[in-house]
Amino acid sequence: MTMRRAYMDHNATAPVRAEAADAVLRALSATGNPSSVHAEGRAARKILEEARTSVAALVHAKPAEVVFTSGGTEAANLALHVARAALGVERVIVSAIEHDCVRVAANGLGVPVEVLSVDVNGVADLGELAQRLASPGKALVALMYANNETGVVQPVAEAVALAKEAGAVVLTDTIQAWGRLPVYFHALGADLMTVSAHKLGGPQGVGALVIREGLPFDALIRGGGQELRRRSGTENVPGIAGFGAAAKLAAQEIVEMPRVGQLRDRLEEILREAVPELCVFGAGAERLANTSLFSAPGLDAETLLMTLDLDGVAVSAGAACSSGKVARSHVLAAMGVEDTLAKGAIRVSLGLGNTAEEIERLAQSWSRAAKRARDKLGDGVKSSNSGAAVSALEEVES
Repeated sequence: MTMRRAYMDHNATAPVRAEAADAVLRALSATGNPSSVHAEGRAARKILEEARTSVAALVHAKPAEVVFTSGGTEAANLALHVARAALGVERVIVSAIEHDCVRVAANGLGVPVEVLSVDVNGVADLGELAQRLASPGKALVALMYANNETGVVQPVAEAVALAKEAGAVVLTDTIQAWGRLPVYFHALGADLMTVSAHKLGGPQGVGALVIREGLPFDALIRGGGQELRRRSGTENVPGIAGFGAAAKLAAQEIVEMPRVGQLRDRLEEILREAVPELCVFGAGAERLANTSLFSAPGLDAETLLMTLDLDGVAVSAGAACSSGKVARSHVLAAMGVEDTLAKGAIRVSLGLGNTAEEIERLAQSWSRAAKRARDKLGDGVKSSNSGAAVSALEEVES
């Protein structure tokens, strides 16, 4: 009998919820265009606005503050465009661990881009932020709520307070955090926030930008004037319907995340027993309960991923936005992790459906593969790498 596969790559994309799939199918049967005034159009508009309400509720925003997009990447690009074209931003301060949809897009704005450092646990340096904000020129601060690779939660509220004192604009990417941590848009004080459907069991290809009420706006995609002239193009009603269904369920299930954290902690405990030199990146900081990024010297992530996949376990080497390639992590580089350790990094990101049995299977598969890889190094190489590992581990966990 074929063993059931264990899917532990929720930070890349979560399995589509049955309720979200049902909502998509129901919306597909709705004939009307939501911009039409006839009964069919009004029915489509009702689907759209009910979903907007559910998405807004999960981040405690107003429905009118939600602009639907084709995903988190478009939402980030739209946010940066608004900051530059409508809010008069003259420079961007972007954390060194931001997702590429923010890092790369920021470099295309035609304004200076400053990179905000992080410490060895991957937490943004607020002292450095205060210094950078003291420089002339209206700034946009881009700081994600939680990192997609390490799961490390960032001091966004503190960063917002510093930014507001300096008259700066704040963009926070909550794509990994929302549905896993409580997010309060208004209480946080950020101006712009990005969210995405497929990280919490909605369909791929749909997301939203949340923008604080009253802020000036400039559309990136122009044409028919949909989304209150903020994002033209006929809305993806089926995708948005699934988005709303997933958000509504996630709001109810967020209280169950501590149980996922217990599974994550058990995994790290087993792995440390098998390989004492194991390094869990960001372990000294608050992390998302579902996320663990770890490595040990002498390992190669690409080889490990293939072995785990053959054993029926789906995990990742980090971010899943590079056409399947395993490249050096800019997040680990920013944390000061040496390439010899970073090259073996594996990210496990769990969901509510994962079980203790799956954790045991993953741990056993990884431990066997790690032992084989390290045995191939030879005693001399292993001895040399072991000393480097202890040094790296002490640096990361200090």
